[in-house]
Amino acid sequence: MIKKIDHIAIAVKSLAEEIPRYRDVLGLEFLGSETVPEQKVTVAFFKAGDVSIELLEPLSPDSPISAFIEKKGGGLHHLSLEVDDIREAIRGLREKGVPMIDAEPRRGAHDALIAFAHPKGFSGVLYELMQKGDAR
Repeated sequence: MIKKIDHIAIAVKSLAEEIPRYRDVLGLEFLGSETVPEQKVTVAFFKAGDVSIELLEPLSPDSPISAFIEKKGGGLHHLSLEVDDIREAIRGLREKGVPMIDAEPRRGAHDALIAFAHPKGFSGVLYELMQKGDAR
């Protein structure tokens, strides 16, 4: 079901402050950014070998990332797992008793379909299932 870890997502208060740290201090290749209105975030992308690092900046105070930053101060938000068929992956996890935040996939960055498994199902870790491309 899981193909690979696609990216590690980190919640930040300010992309303007954090992009130089990841690019200039860590030496990661900056791949650009994208605003995802449906998720209420702007995402900056970095190449880190076969895995990407995504920095998530909230667009508004009602963004889930704003709530996360307010509660935890920022930091590791989720690990994204690439799947071939997101609907099948959601169904499979639910059948195995994993609580899902999303019963149906929604749009993420790069036209991907995404769905989150509740952290209660995995020792407090938030996992995102992600199917690449426009796969309605």
